[in-house]
Amino acid sequence: MCGRMNVNNDSYMQDLIGMIGLPVNNINISQDVAPGANISIIHQTQSVRVISDATWWLLLDNKTLKPNYRYASFNSRYDKLNTSHSASYKPYRQSRCIVPASGFVEGLGDKKTYFQIEPVERAIAFGGLYNEWLNDQTGDLVYSASIITLPPHPKLKHIHPKS
Repeated sequence: MCGRMNVNNDSYMQDLIGMIGLPVNNINISQDVAPGANISIIHQTQSVRVISDATWWLLLDNKTLKPNYRYASFNSRYDKLNTSHSASYKPYRQSRCIVPASGFVEGLGDKKTYFQIEPVERAIAFGGLYNEWLNDQTGDLVYSASIITLPPHPKLKHIHPKS
């Protein structure tokens, strides 16, 4: 998955969130979500499913709680989940989440050609990982998240040049 997605407030998103058993009105809606932006994640807290705001970037700066751009961590590759020194190793074992979306953008890598990928009459539930951070000034928990990526489906391989 490339670094863009969209989240629509439509019946498909409402159906997805409803199937999970949560209220739809807590989802961040946006037509152009870029890495580092605020997204919604669905995760378990004390055996209860909740929707939380999260920064779409797994590794944050400890002081500012902003994305640490030294490490591209908005996506977590499936083949790194079992690599003990990867950023996704511990969250994969302890803090998985769902990232609801309506579609995503995939590019050819030429910085000119992009494809909007959206399911027909459905929303998407991406598998994700999250981290919890403590805001020292407010005492609040802050969440960050990444989406687990897989190799492209054979039908999409022609628009995914790196596979």
